[in-house]
Amino acid sequence: MYKALPYKTKHFFFVLIKLSIVFGAFYFIYNKLTSNKEIDFNEFIHFLNEKRVFSLKNIFFLLLLSGMNWVLEIFKWQILVQAIKKISFNEALKQSLGALTASLFTPNRIGDYGAKALYFTSKYRKQILLLNFIGNTAQMLITVLLGSIGLYYFTTAHPIEINYLKTIRLLAVALLLVLLFLFGIKQNRFKIKGFSIDKIICFIQKLSFPIKASTFLLSLLRYFVFSFQFYFLLGIFGIEISYLDAMIAITSMYLLASIIPSIFIFDVLIKGSVAVYIFTQIGVDTFTILSIILLMWILNFVLPSILGSFYVLTFKLPKTKNA
Repeated sequence: MYKALPYKTKHFFFVLIKLSIVFGAFYFIYNKLTSNKEIDFNEFIHFLNEKRVFSLKNIFFLLLLSGMNWVLEIFKWQILVQAIKKISFNEALKQSLGALTASLFTPNRIGDYGAKALYFTSKYRKQILLLNFIGNTAQMLITVLLGSIGLYYFTTAHPIEINYLKTIRLLAVALLLVLLFLFGIKQNRFKIKGFSIDKIICFIQKLSFPIKASTFLLSLLRYFVFSFQFYFLLGIFGIEISYLDAMIAITSMYLLASIIPSIFIFDVLIKGSVAVYIFTQIGVDTFTILSIILLMWILNFVLPSILGSFYVLTFKLPKTKNA
């Protein structure tokens, strides 16, 4: 039906869709900043001014860390895509930031998969979905590995009161999910992003070792960059804590926040709630932690998505003959 429409009509709808995506992203950002029940935006800005966050030195270093974070992510995407097609760093930048803007208000940023796939012709799209999944999985593995170590040391130093009844229920649900997962694999029915486990494993095995190693290494470096940015903000806000103690708390926070099922719209609130619980255990006040979480979100999601809006507006569907 869409193909039967006149060119001007198709062009109009295409532009309308792009404008709607950008408007949706901007409205989401505005709503999150001004309607946040956890922290008042005016108090937040006053607090930042009070702590001299907007000093030239602090702004430069914070933007530098955010830039490094996204350069590593873009470089990782470029390397992954090279498994099927060579793209330049500039192309990887357009795809990464454009997809961020398009997926900002989607559940768990699921729109990132479809947005990146649209930059390629149909014959590449299934592979692009898998490559994106691999990149995200590598980042998640780093979060789980380092977070598990951090959480072990955190619970050793700060014993947590456990509700054993709720814990048993949670473990029972987790065990049931694992059994269903294993049954699904055995029956070859369980799918992730529309792909069977066998196909995903086969695809990963076909990737060259340098690509897999680079993806894992870049995910690790990116984790250290945004974790250090969090630590740097703790220092700006006057929190006296050693780097090791801070990393134990930070890695624990990212682990717990990542394993709680969430819709990305509420991601800031979930990270905020987890961070408040973790950091109040070591004497950091609630408002400071919520301010850091919100500022991290602005630096690493809001600013890049504003840049990405340009790439959404200038996006053109790939031509088959150039595939």
